[in-house]
Amino acid sequence: MILAERAARHAAEAKVAETANAQAKLSGTEALIAYLKLEIEKLRRTIYGTRSERSARLLDQLELQLEELEAAATEDELAAEKAAAKTQRVRSFERKRPVRKPFPDDIERERVVLPAPTECPCCGSNRLSKLGETVTSTLEEIPRRFKVIDTVREKFSCRDCETITQPPAPFYATPRGYIGPQLLATILFDKFGQHLPLNRQSQRFKCEGIDLSVSTLADQVGAGVFVAVPIFNLIEAHVLAAERLHGDDTKIPILAKGKTDTGRIWTYVRDDRPFGGENPPAALYYASRDRRGEHPSRHLRGFAGILQADAYSGFNALFDPGRKVEPLTSAFCWAHSRRGFFELADIDKNARRGRVATAISPIALEAVRRIDLLFEIEREINGLSAGERLQIRQERSAPLLAELETWLREQRGRLSRSSGVIKPIDYMLHRWDGFARFVHDGRICLTNNAAERALRGFALGRKAWLFAGSDRGAERAAVMATLIMTCRLNDVDPKAWLADVFARIADIPQNRLCELLPWRWAMDQERRKLAA
Repeated sequence: MILAERAARHAAEAKVAETANAQAKLSGTEALIAYLKLEIEKLRRTIYGTRSERSARLLDQLELQLEELEAAATEDELAAEKAAAKTQRVRSFERKRPVRKPFPDDIERERVVLPAPTECPCCGSNRLSKLGETVTSTLEEIPRRFKVIDTVREKFSCRDCETITQPPAPFYATPRGYIGPQLLATILFDKFGQHLPLNRQSQRFKCEGIDLSVSTLADQVGAGVFVAVPIFNLIEAHVLAAERLHGDDTKIPILAKGKTDTGRIWTYVRDDRPFGGENPPAALYYASRDRRGEHPSRHLRGFAGILQADAYSGFNALFDPGRKVEPLTSAFCWAHSRRGFFELADIDKNARRGRVATAISPIALEAVRRIDLLFEIEREINGLSAGERLQIRQERSAPLLAELETWLREQRGRLSRSSGVIKPIDYMLHRWDGFARFVHDGRICLTNNAAERALRGFALGRKAWLFAGSDRGAERAAVMATLIMTCRLNDVDPKAWLADVFARIADIPQNRLCELLPWRWAMDQERRKLAA
Protein backbone atom coordinates (compact mmCIF):
# COMPACT_ATOMS: atom_id res chain seq x y z
CA MET A 1 0.00 0.00 0.00
CA ILE A 2 2.86 2.36 0.79
CA LEU A 3 4.54 1.59 -2.53
CA ALA A 4 1.25 2.05 -4.38
CA GLU A 5 0.65 5.39 -2.64
CA ARG A 6 4.19 6.53 -3.42
CA ALA A 7 3.79 5.56 -7.09
CA ALA A 8 0.47 7.39 -7.27
CA ARG A 9 2.02 10.47 -5.71
CA HIS A 10 4.94 10.39 -8.17
CA ALA A 11 2.50 9.95 -11.06
CA ALA A 12 0.45 12.95 -9.84
CA GLU A 13 3.58 15.08 -9.48
CA ALA A 14 4.74 14.07 -12.95
CA LYS A 15 1.33 14.92 -14.37
CA VAL A 16 1.40 18.33 -12.69
CA ALA A 17 4.91 18.96 -14.00
CA GLU A 18 3.96 17.90 -17.53
CA THR A 19 0.89 20.15 -17.40
CA ALA A 20 3.03 23.06 -16.22
CA ASN A 21 5.53 22.36 -19.01
CA ALA A 22 2.76 22.32 -21.59
CA GLN A 23 1.40 25.61 -20.28
CA ALA A 24 4.87 27.17 -20.29
CA LYS A 25 5.47 25.88 -23.82
CA LEU A 26 2.17 27.38 -24.97
CA SER A 27 2.92 30.74 -23.34
CA GLY A 28 6.43 30.79 -24.80
CA THR A 29 5.10 30.01 -28.25
CA GLU A 30 2.52 32.80 -28.01
CA ALA A 31 5.17 35.28 -26.86
CA LEU A 32 7.49 34.22 -29.70
CA ILE A 33 4.69 34.63 -32.25
CA ALA A 34 3.89 38.11 -30.91
CA TYR A 35 7.58 39.04 -31.06
CA LEU A 36 7.89 37.85 -34.65
CA LYS A 37 4.73 39.72 -35.64
CA LEU A 38 6.14 42.90 -34.14
CA GLU A 39 9.46 42.48 -35.94
CA ILE A 40 7.69 41.78 -39.26
CA GLU A 41 5.55 44.88 -38.86
CA LYS A 42 8.59 47.00 -38.07
CA LEU A 43 10.43 45.69 -41.12
CA ARG A 44 7.41 46.31 -43.33
CA ARG A 45 7.17 49.88 -42.14
CA THR A 46 10.89 50.40 -42.61
CA ILE A 47 10.94 48.99 -46.14
CA TYR A 48 7.52 49.86 -47.49
CA GLY A 49 6.43 52.77 -45.33
CA THR A 50 3.17 52.88 -43.41
CA ARG A 51 1.21 49.82 -44.50
CA SER A 52 -2.09 50.80 -42.94
CA GLU A 53 -3.64 54.23 -42.79
CA ARG A 54 -5.88 53.33 -39.87
CA SER A 55 -5.97 55.71 -36.94
CA ALA A 56 -5.16 52.89 -34.50
CA ARG A 57 -1.42 52.48 -33.91
CA LEU A 58 -0.77 48.85 -34.75
CA LEU A 59 2.80 48.90 -33.49
CA ASP A 60 1.76 50.17 -30.07
CA GLN A 61 -0.86 47.42 -29.81
CA LEU A 62 1.64 44.75 -30.79
CA GLU A 63 4.21 46.02 -28.29
CA LEU A 64 1.63 46.02 -25.49
CA GLN A 65 0.51 42.52 -26.44
CA LEU A 66 4.12 41.32 -26.51
CA GLU A 67 4.75 42.84 -23.07
CA GLU A 68 1.80 40.97 -21.54
CA LEU A 69 2.65 37.66 -23.23
CA GLU A 70 6.33 37.85 -22.24
CA ALA A 71 5.39 38.46 -18.60
CA ALA A 72 2.91 35.57 -18.65
CA ALA A 73 5.44 33.25 -20.35
CA THR A 74 8.05 34.01 -17.69
CA GLU A 75 5.57 33.27 -14.89
CA ASP A 76 4.59 29.95 -16.50
CA GLU A 77 8.24 29.03 -17.04
CA LEU A 78 9.05 29.59 -13.37
CA ALA A 79 5.97 27.55 -12.38
CA ALA A 80 7.14 24.72 -14.65
CA GLU A 81 10.61 24.76 -13.06
CA LYS A 82 9.06 24.62 -9.59
CA ALA A 83 6.79 21.72 -10.54
CA ALA A 84 9.58 19.79 -12.28
CA ALA A 85 11.84 20.17 -9.23
CA LYS A 86 9.48 17.87 -7.29
CA THR A 87 10.01 14.94 -9.64
CA GLN A 88 13.05 13.36 -11.25
CA ARG A 89 11.27 11.95 -14.27
CA VAL A 90 10.14 15.21 -15.90
CA ARG A 91 12.58 17.82 -17.19
CA SER A 92 11.63 21.46 -16.89
CA PHE A 93 10.64 23.29 -20.06
CA GLU A 94 13.26 25.70 -21.38
CA ARG A 95 11.80 28.57 -23.36
CA LYS A 96 13.48 29.68 -26.56
CA ARG A 97 13.83 33.41 -26.17
CA PRO A 98 14.43 36.00 -28.91
CA VAL A 99 18.08 36.99 -29.31
CA ARG A 100 18.79 39.83 -26.92
CA LYS A 101 20.90 42.78 -27.99
CA PRO A 102 24.29 43.05 -26.28
CA PHE A 103 24.93 45.72 -23.67
CA PRO A 104 26.73 48.89 -24.87
CA ASP A 105 30.52 48.76 -24.85
CA ASP A 106 30.85 52.05 -22.96
CA ILE A 107 28.53 51.08 -20.10
CA GLU A 108 30.00 50.91 -16.61
CA ARG A 109 30.87 47.34 -15.62
CA GLU A 110 31.54 45.78 -12.23
CA ARG A 111 33.25 42.39 -11.92
CA VAL A 112 32.13 40.24 -9.00
CA VAL A 113 34.18 37.05 -8.57
CA LEU A 114 32.64 34.40 -6.34
CA PRO A 115 35.02 32.63 -3.89
CA ALA A 116 36.70 29.70 -5.59
CA PRO A 117 36.67 26.27 -3.98
CA THR A 118 39.81 25.43 -1.98
CA GLU A 119 39.55 21.66 -2.32
CA CYS A 120 38.00 19.08 -4.58
CA PRO A 121 34.48 18.15 -3.43
CA CYS A 122 35.08 14.60 -4.71
CA CYS A 123 38.42 13.53 -3.22
CA GLY A 124 39.32 16.45 -0.94
CA SER A 125 42.56 17.33 -2.77
CA ASN A 126 43.69 20.96 -2.81
CA ARG A 127 45.58 20.66 -6.12
CA LEU A 128 43.07 22.62 -8.22
CA SER A 129 43.84 24.11 -11.65
CA LYS A 130 41.68 26.81 -13.26
CA LEU A 131 40.13 25.73 -16.57
CA GLY A 132 38.10 28.81 -17.35
CA GLU A 133 35.16 30.79 -16.07
CA THR A 134 31.46 31.29 -16.67
CA VAL A 135 30.24 34.90 -16.74
CA THR A 136 26.63 35.96 -16.17
CA SER A 137 26.01 39.58 -17.19
CA THR A 138 23.21 41.29 -15.25
CA LEU A 139 21.93 44.76 -16.05
CA GLU A 140 21.36 46.74 -12.86
CA GLU A 141 20.20 50.27 -12.07
CA ILE A 142 21.94 52.75 -9.81
CA PRO A 143 19.49 55.28 -8.34
CA ARG A 144 20.05 58.87 -9.35
CA ARG A 145 22.47 60.80 -7.19
CA PHE A 146 21.98 64.48 -6.48
CA LYS A 147 24.71 66.75 -5.28
CA VAL A 148 25.01 70.43 -4.41
CA ILE A 149 27.98 72.27 -5.90
CA ASP A 150 29.09 75.23 -3.77
CA THR A 151 30.94 77.71 -5.98
CA VAL A 152 32.95 79.98 -3.68
CA ARG A 153 34.13 83.45 -4.76
CA GLU A 154 36.51 84.84 -2.18
CA LYS A 155 36.70 88.60 -1.57
CA PHE A 156 39.99 90.42 -1.07
CA SER A 157 40.71 93.94 0.06
CA CYS A 158 43.74 95.95 -1.06
CA ARG A 159 45.80 97.21 1.88
CA ASP A 160 46.97 100.24 -0.12
CA CYS A 161 43.79 101.60 -1.80
CA GLU A 162 41.18 99.56 0.10
CA THR A 163 39.62 98.33 -3.16
CA ILE A 164 37.66 95.11 -2.84
CA THR A 165 38.28 92.52 -5.53
CA GLN A 166 36.43 89.29 -6.25
CA PRO A 167 36.47 86.77 -9.14
CA PRO A 168 33.58 87.26 -11.58
CA ALA A 169 30.61 84.97 -11.17
CA PRO A 170 30.46 82.10 -13.66
CA PHE A 171 27.59 81.90 -16.11
CA TYR A 172 24.51 80.03 -14.97
CA ALA A 173 21.80 78.98 -17.37
CA THR A 174 19.22 79.47 -14.62
CA PRO A 175 18.79 82.46 -12.26
CA ARG A 176 21.39 82.42 -9.47
CA GLY A 177 22.56 78.99 -10.63
CA TYR A 178 19.87 77.17 -8.69
CA ILE A 179 19.80 74.27 -11.18
CA GLY A 180 22.87 72.83 -12.89
CA PRO A 181 23.08 72.24 -16.66
CA GLN A 182 22.67 68.45 -16.43
CA LEU A 183 19.57 68.65 -14.24
CA LEU A 184 18.15 71.47 -16.37
CA ALA A 185 18.61 69.33 -19.49
CA THR A 186 16.80 66.47 -17.73
CA ILE A 187 13.84 68.68 -16.82
CA LEU A 188 13.50 70.13 -20.32
CA PHE A 189 13.95 66.81 -22.11
CA ASP A 190 11.45 65.04 -19.87
CA LYS A 191 8.89 67.80 -20.41
CA PHE A 192 9.26 68.33 -24.16
CA GLY A 193 10.90 65.10 -25.31
CA GLN A 194 9.20 62.53 -23.09
CA HIS A 195 5.97 64.57 -22.57
CA LEU A 196 6.18 64.39 -18.77
CA PRO A 197 4.35 67.40 -17.24
CA LEU A 198 6.06 69.38 -14.51
CA ASN A 199 3.63 68.27 -11.80
CA ARG A 200 4.62 64.64 -12.38
CA GLN A 201 8.28 65.56 -12.43
CA SER A 202 7.83 67.39 -9.13
CA GLN A 203 6.24 64.29 -7.58
CA ARG A 204 9.07 62.10 -8.86
CA PHE A 205 11.73 64.43 -7.42
CA LYS A 206 9.90 64.45 -4.09
CA CYS A 207 9.97 60.64 -3.99
CA GLU A 208 13.76 60.87 -4.43
CA GLY A 209 14.13 63.30 -1.54
CA ILE A 210 14.38 66.57 -3.51
CA ASP A 211 11.58 69.11 -3.04
CA LEU A 212 11.20 71.05 -6.31
CA SER A 213 7.81 72.69 -6.65
CA VAL A 214 6.02 73.10 -9.96
CA SER A 215 6.58 76.87 -9.90
CA THR A 216 10.32 76.35 -9.38
CA LEU A 217 10.50 73.90 -12.26
CA ALA A 218 8.51 76.31 -14.45
CA ASP A 219 11.04 79.07 -13.70
CA GLN A 220 13.86 76.78 -14.80
CA VAL A 221 12.02 75.84 -18.00
CA GLY A 222 11.58 79.50 -18.94
CA ALA A 223 15.25 80.22 -18.28
CA GLY A 224 16.42 77.18 -20.21
CA VAL A 225 14.33 77.95 -23.29
CA PHE A 226 15.53 81.56 -23.24
CA VAL A 227 19.15 80.41 -23.29
CA ALA A 228 18.47 77.98 -26.17
CA VAL A 229 16.77 80.54 -28.47
CA PRO A 230 20.03 81.47 -30.31
CA ILE A 231 20.47 77.81 -31.32
CA PHE A 232 16.85 77.78 -32.49
CA ASN A 233 17.58 80.79 -34.70
CA LEU A 234 20.54 79.01 -36.31
CA ILE A 235 18.46 75.90 -37.02
CA GLU A 236 15.72 78.11 -38.46
CA ALA A 237 18.17 79.70 -40.89
CA HIS A 238 19.53 76.28 -41.87
CA VAL A 239 16.06 74.87 -42.57
CA LEU A 240 14.85 77.86 -44.60
CA ALA A 241 18.00 77.71 -46.76
CA ALA A 242 16.95 74.35 -48.22
CA GLU A 243 15.80 73.71 -51.78
CA ARG A 244 12.85 71.62 -50.61
CA LEU A 245 10.83 71.54 -47.41
CA HIS A 246 8.22 69.19 -46.03
CA GLY A 247 5.41 71.15 -44.35
CA ASP A 248 2.48 70.05 -42.20
CA ASP A 249 0.58 70.96 -39.04
CA THR A 250 -1.31 69.29 -36.22
CA LYS A 251 -3.73 70.35 -33.51
CA ILE A 252 -2.59 71.53 -30.11
CA PRO A 253 -5.12 72.74 -27.49
CA ILE A 254 -4.18 76.15 -26.05
CA LEU A 255 -5.75 77.31 -22.80
CA ALA A 256 -8.23 80.20 -23.02
CA LYS A 257 -10.76 81.71 -20.60
CA GLY A 258 -12.82 78.79 -19.36
CA LYS A 259 -11.99 76.64 -22.39
CA THR A 260 -9.24 75.69 -24.81
CA ASP A 261 -8.71 76.95 -28.34
CA THR A 262 -7.72 74.54 -31.10
CA GLY A 263 -4.27 75.87 -31.85
CA ARG A 264 -1.72 74.54 -34.32
CA ILE A 265 1.85 73.35 -34.34
CA TRP A 266 3.48 73.85 -37.75
CA THR A 267 6.56 71.95 -38.84
CA TYR A 268 8.94 72.37 -41.77
CA VAL A 269 11.48 69.59 -42.24
CA ARG A 270 14.67 69.66 -44.26
CA ASP A 271 15.86 66.16 -45.07
CA ASP A 272 17.97 65.47 -48.17
CA ARG A 273 19.09 61.99 -47.16
CA PRO A 274 16.69 60.18 -49.56
CA PHE A 275 18.51 62.00 -52.39
CA GLY A 276 22.01 61.25 -51.19
CA GLY A 277 22.34 64.82 -49.91
CA GLU A 278 25.20 65.76 -47.60
CA ASN A 279 23.44 68.61 -45.75
CA PRO A 280 22.33 67.60 -42.24
CA PRO A 281 18.58 67.16 -41.65
CA ALA A 282 16.68 69.47 -39.32
CA ALA A 283 13.12 70.19 -38.23
CA LEU A 284 11.61 73.60 -37.51
CA TYR A 285 8.43 74.20 -35.48
CA TYR A 286 6.13 77.15 -34.94
CA ALA A 287 2.95 77.57 -32.87
CA SER A 288 -0.24 79.53 -33.50
CA ARG A 289 -3.67 79.82 -31.89
CA ASP A 290 -5.54 79.19 -35.17
CA ARG A 291 -4.99 77.77 -38.65
CA ARG A 292 -5.25 80.87 -40.79
CA GLY A 293 -3.17 81.01 -43.95
CA GLU A 294 -1.23 84.03 -42.75
CA HIS A 295 0.85 81.80 -40.49
CA PRO A 296 2.59 79.69 -43.18
CA SER A 297 3.01 82.86 -45.25
CA ARG A 298 4.85 84.45 -42.32
CA HIS A 299 6.87 81.33 -41.54
CA LEU A 300 8.12 80.93 -45.13
CA ARG A 301 8.33 84.58 -46.17
CA GLY A 302 12.04 84.21 -46.93
CA PHE A 303 11.90 80.74 -48.46
CA ALA A 304 11.99 80.09 -52.20
CA GLY A 305 11.95 76.49 -53.34
CA ILE A 306 9.78 73.37 -53.28
CA LEU A 307 7.15 72.89 -50.60
CA GLN A 308 5.93 69.33 -50.03
CA ALA A 309 2.55 69.55 -48.32
CA ASP A 310 -1.06 68.46 -48.40
CA ALA A 311 -3.79 70.37 -50.21
CA TYR A 312 -4.45 72.82 -47.36
CA SER A 313 -5.73 76.06 -48.87
CA GLY A 314 -3.65 78.15 -46.46
CA PHE A 315 -0.55 77.33 -48.51
CA ASN A 316 -2.06 78.74 -51.73
CA ALA A 317 -0.70 82.24 -51.11
CA LEU A 318 2.82 80.81 -51.20
CA PHE A 319 2.23 79.46 -54.73
CA ASP A 320 0.72 82.71 -56.05
CA PRO A 321 2.70 84.03 -59.08
CA GLY A 322 2.18 87.56 -57.74
CA ARG A 323 4.08 86.83 -54.54
CA LYS A 324 6.76 89.39 -53.77
CA VAL A 325 9.35 86.72 -53.22
CA GLU A 326 9.69 84.04 -55.88
CA PRO A 327 6.59 81.79 -55.66
CA LEU A 328 7.09 78.34 -54.20
CA THR A 329 6.75 75.17 -56.23
CA SER A 330 3.95 72.97 -54.92
CA ALA A 331 4.34 69.21 -54.61
CA PHE A 332 1.45 67.23 -53.17
CA CYS A 333 1.64 64.12 -51.06
CA TRP A 334 0.73 60.81 -52.68
CA ALA A 335 0.25 59.22 -49.26
CA HIS A 336 -2.66 61.63 -48.63
CA SER A 337 -4.25 60.79 -51.97
CA ARG A 338 -3.74 57.05 -51.48
CA ARG A 339 -5.39 57.22 -48.06
CA GLY A 340 -8.75 58.18 -49.57
CA PHE A 341 -8.72 55.10 -51.79
CA PHE A 342 -7.27 52.83 -49.10
CA GLU A 343 -10.12 53.53 -46.67
CA LEU A 344 -12.52 52.18 -49.31
CA ALA A 345 -10.34 49.15 -50.04
CA ASP A 346 -9.13 48.12 -46.58
CA ILE A 347 -9.69 44.37 -46.71
CA ASP A 348 -8.20 43.73 -43.24
CA LYS A 349 -10.49 46.28 -41.60
CA ASN A 350 -13.55 44.79 -43.31
CA ALA A 351 -12.59 41.32 -42.13
CA ARG A 352 -12.56 42.55 -38.53
CA ARG A 353 -15.97 44.19 -38.90
CA GLY A 354 -17.63 40.88 -39.73
CA ARG A 355 -21.30 41.24 -40.56
CA VAL A 356 -21.23 45.04 -40.57
CA ALA A 357 -18.42 45.14 -43.14
CA THR A 358 -18.96 47.42 -46.12
CA ALA A 359 -18.43 46.33 -49.69
CA ILE A 360 -14.90 46.70 -51.04
CA SER A 361 -14.76 49.22 -53.87
CA PRO A 362 -13.08 47.56 -56.90
CA ILE A 363 -12.17 50.99 -58.31
CA ALA A 364 -10.50 52.00 -55.03
CA LEU A 365 -8.69 48.66 -54.87
CA GLU A 366 -7.35 49.11 -58.40
CA ALA A 367 -6.32 52.72 -57.64
CA VAL A 368 -4.33 51.55 -54.61
CA ARG A 369 -2.64 48.89 -56.72
CA ARG A 370 -1.64 51.41 -59.41
CA ILE A 371 -0.36 53.93 -56.85
CA ASP A 372 1.65 51.21 -55.09
CA LEU A 373 3.51 50.58 -58.37
CA LEU A 374 4.83 54.16 -58.17
CA PHE A 375 5.86 53.64 -54.56
CA GLU A 376 7.78 50.48 -55.48
CA ILE A 377 9.87 52.45 -57.97
CA GLU A 378 10.55 55.14 -55.35
CA ARG A 379 11.78 52.55 -52.85
CA GLU A 380 14.24 51.24 -55.42
CA ILE A 381 15.72 54.67 -56.17
CA ASN A 382 15.87 55.84 -52.57
CA GLY A 383 19.29 57.34 -51.82
CA LEU A 384 20.16 58.20 -55.43
CA SER A 385 20.92 61.73 -56.55
CA ALA A 386 18.19 63.98 -57.92
CA GLY A 387 19.47 63.57 -61.48
CA GLU A 388 19.47 59.78 -61.29
CA ARG A 389 16.02 59.76 -59.76
CA LEU A 390 14.69 62.01 -62.51
CA GLN A 391 16.05 59.76 -65.24
CA ILE A 392 14.48 56.62 -63.75
CA ARG A 393 11.21 58.41 -63.12
CA GLN A 394 11.04 59.55 -66.74
CA GLU A 395 11.68 56.01 -67.94
CA ARG A 396 9.48 54.01 -65.54
CA SER A 397 7.16 56.26 -63.51
CA ALA A 398 5.98 58.62 -66.28
CA PRO A 399 4.20 55.88 -68.34
CA LEU A 400 2.49 54.56 -65.20
CA LEU A 401 1.44 58.07 -64.24
CA ALA A 402 -0.07 58.74 -67.67
CA GLU A 403 -2.00 55.46 -67.53
CA LEU A 404 -3.25 56.30 -64.04
CA GLU A 405 -4.54 59.72 -65.12
CA THR A 406 -6.33 58.26 -68.14
CA TRP A 407 -7.86 55.50 -66.06
CA LEU A 408 -9.02 57.92 -63.31
CA ARG A 409 -10.70 60.22 -65.83
CA GLU A 410 -12.44 57.27 -67.47
CA GLN A 411 -13.75 56.01 -64.13
CA ARG A 412 -14.80 59.52 -63.12
CA GLY A 413 -16.96 59.83 -66.20
CA ARG A 414 -18.76 56.55 -65.45
CA LEU A 415 -19.52 57.10 -61.78
CA SER A 416 -22.57 58.75 -60.28
CA ARG A 417 -22.33 61.71 -57.91
CA SER A 418 -23.34 59.55 -54.96
CA SER A 419 -20.40 57.15 -55.36
CA GLY A 420 -18.01 57.17 -52.41
CA VAL A 421 -14.92 56.90 -54.60
CA ILE A 422 -15.71 60.21 -56.34
CA LYS A 423 -14.12 62.27 -53.55
CA PRO A 424 -10.58 60.76 -53.67
CA ILE A 425 -10.65 60.79 -57.49
CA ASP A 426 -11.58 64.48 -57.60
CA TYR A 427 -8.98 65.23 -54.92
CA MET A 428 -6.28 64.01 -57.30
CA LEU A 429 -7.63 65.19 -60.66
CA HIS A 430 -8.26 68.78 -59.47
CA ARG A 431 -4.58 68.99 -58.39
CA TRP A 432 -3.04 66.73 -60.99
CA ASP A 433 -0.23 69.12 -61.94
CA GLY A 434 1.01 69.16 -58.34
CA PHE A 435 0.79 65.37 -58.05
CA ALA A 436 2.53 64.75 -61.40
CA ARG A 437 5.33 67.25 -60.85
CA PHE A 438 7.65 64.62 -59.34
CA VAL A 439 8.34 63.09 -62.79
CA HIS A 440 9.70 66.46 -63.98
CA ASP A 441 11.85 67.31 -60.94
CA GLY A 442 14.11 64.77 -59.26
CA ARG A 443 14.26 66.82 -56.04
CA ILE A 444 10.59 66.22 -55.25
CA CYS A 445 9.60 63.40 -52.89
CA LEU A 446 6.57 61.27 -53.51
CA THR A 447 5.17 61.79 -50.02
CA ASN A 448 5.17 64.26 -47.16
CA ASN A 449 5.85 61.57 -44.56
CA ALA A 450 8.93 63.36 -43.21
CA ALA A 451 6.72 66.14 -41.83
CA GLU A 452 4.13 63.70 -40.51
CA ARG A 453 6.81 61.76 -38.64
CA ALA A 454 8.06 65.00 -37.12
CA LEU A 455 4.58 65.74 -35.74
CA ARG A 456 4.06 62.29 -34.26
CA GLY A 457 5.47 63.34 -30.88
CA PHE A 458 2.85 66.07 -30.47
CA ALA A 459 0.06 63.72 -31.52
CA LEU A 460 1.10 61.28 -28.79
CA GLY A 461 2.24 63.77 -26.17
CA ARG A 462 -0.90 65.92 -26.04
CA LYS A 463 -2.69 62.99 -24.39
CA ALA A 464 -0.25 63.36 -21.48
CA TRP A 465 -0.05 67.16 -21.07
CA LEU A 466 -3.61 67.84 -22.41
CA PHE A 467 -3.02 71.47 -23.48
CA ALA A 468 -0.52 74.33 -23.67
CA GLY A 469 -1.05 76.87 -20.92
CA SER A 470 -0.70 79.96 -23.14
CA ASP A 471 0.59 81.22 -26.47
CA ARG A 472 4.01 81.65 -24.90
CA GLY A 473 3.87 78.07 -23.64
CA ALA A 474 3.08 76.79 -27.13
CA GLU A 475 5.98 78.82 -28.52
CA ARG A 476 8.33 77.36 -25.91
CA ALA A 477 7.18 73.89 -26.91
CA ALA A 478 7.91 74.73 -30.55
CA VAL A 479 11.44 75.95 -29.70
CA MET A 480 12.31 72.86 -27.68
CA ALA A 481 10.72 70.51 -30.24
CA THR A 482 12.95 72.09 -32.88
CA LEU A 483 16.06 71.35 -30.83
CA ILE A 484 15.06 67.83 -29.76
CA MET A 485 13.78 66.63 -33.14
CA THR A 486 16.85 68.02 -34.93
CA CYS A 487 19.02 66.04 -32.52
CA ARG A 488 17.05 62.88 -33.22
CA LEU A 489 17.27 63.35 -36.98
CA ASN A 490 21.06 63.56 -36.63
CA ASP A 491 21.33 60.54 -34.25
CA VAL A 492 22.36 62.77 -31.32
CA ASP A 493 21.27 62.19 -27.73
CA PRO A 494 19.11 65.30 -27.04
CA LYS A 495 19.64 65.18 -23.29
CA ALA A 496 23.44 65.00 -23.47
CA TRP A 497 23.50 67.72 -26.13
CA LEU A 498 21.30 70.07 -24.09
CA ALA A 499 23.45 69.60 -20.99
CA ASP A 500 26.61 70.47 -22.92
CA VAL A 501 24.95 73.48 -24.57
CA PHE A 502 23.82 74.91 -21.23
CA ALA A 503 27.31 74.45 -19.81
CA ARG A 504 29.19 76.03 -22.76
CA ILE A 505 26.94 78.51 -24.52
CA ALA A 506 28.03 81.54 -22.46
CA ASP A 507 31.75 80.99 -23.14
CA ILE A 508 31.42 80.69 -26.94
CA PRO A 509 31.57 83.88 -29.05
CA GLN A 510 28.59 84.71 -31.21
CA ASN A 511 30.46 83.94 -34.43
CA ARG A 512 31.29 80.43 -33.17
CA LEU A 513 27.81 79.57 -31.90
CA CYS A 514 27.31 77.27 -34.89
CA GLU A 515 29.74 74.83 -33.24
CA LEU A 516 26.91 73.89 -30.87
CA LEU A 517 24.54 72.81 -33.64
CA PRO A 518 23.69 69.12 -33.18
CA TRP A 519 25.49 67.84 -36.30
CA ARG A 520 28.62 69.90 -35.56
CA TRP A 521 28.47 68.79 -31.92
CA ALA A 522 28.29 65.12 -32.96
CA MET A 523 31.36 65.48 -35.17
CA ASP A 524 33.25 67.14 -32.32
CA GLN A 525 32.29 64.34 -29.92
CA GLU A 526 33.47 61.74 -32.43
CA ARG A 527 36.83 63.49 -32.80
CA ARG A 528 37.23 63.53 -29.02
CA LYS A 529 36.55 59.81 -28.82
CA LEU A 530 39.12 59.06 -31.50
CA ALA A 531 41.68 61.29 -29.78
CA ALA A 532 41.06 59.55 -26.45
